[in-house]
Amino acid sequence: MLRSSVEEPHRATRGYRVRMSTIATMPVALVHGWAGSFASTWEAPGVSALLKDIGRNPLGIDLLGHGTADKPHDPEAYGHLHEWLLDRLPEESVDIVGFSLGALTTLRALVAAPSRFRKVVLAGIGDGVFETTTHDMARRIVQAIEGDVTDDATALLFRQYAHQPGNDPVALAAVMKRPQSEPVTAEMLGVIHNEVVVCIGDKDFAAPAERLANAFPNGRLVVLKNTDHFATPNAFSFIDAMLDFFNN
Repeated sequence: MLRSSVEEPHRATRGYRVRMSTIATMPVALVHGWAGSFASTWEAPGVSALLKDIGRNPLGIDLLGHGTADKPHDPEAYGHLHEWLLDRLPEESVDIVGFSLGALTTLRALVAAPSRFRKVVLAGIGDGVFETTTHDMARRIVQAIEGDVTDDATALLFRQYAHQPGNDPVALAAVMKRPQSEPVTAEMLGVIHNEVVVCIGDKDFAAPAERLANAFPNGRLVVLKNTDHFATPNAFSFIDAMLDFFNN
């Protein structure tokens, strides 16, 4: 069982050696969060380049409604994002990194088809995946995108992301309005034997994540110090943990 909680300090990523083996040719799928894209979340900050530096082949995925993917305005189109993701992955199993919405989508894909994956990194999600909620936060975000909320700082921040150049705010609101799936359960995760690292910032609104990490037989939790939700993909502590995981 790999169930220890590790607090990782911020430190620069340096000195990774490429392991000259078949591992060096294995793809790593990178799945962004809501209102992000492969280009903005993983490519522009240099994360995909760092994976190349350790001999891995980054595979960029733009989720439906984001980036270069189609952007339907019907919430029903987003009801099975995990199936959409599985349809776009290679037939052979891959390592994968998911952040926020990308991590939720990856988690559901892992539950549905664990053999499609090898190592898995889930970032920016926590124990809330086990909960049935009223989705008040999603409702407030939609209201903010549509201009109806002015006093919710978090919702207003989401609105700023929705209106970034290249984004379609109507499509992103539809993602938030998508039909809600049933929560995952510890029993579902307890039969998944992939190695899984759950990374969560100690200032992330999705924290804590101990139950999520411990539900996997081969799960491990990495707590990112002084890191909030939105800073996670670019945090040195997250990048170091990810590279260490894939380079071993």
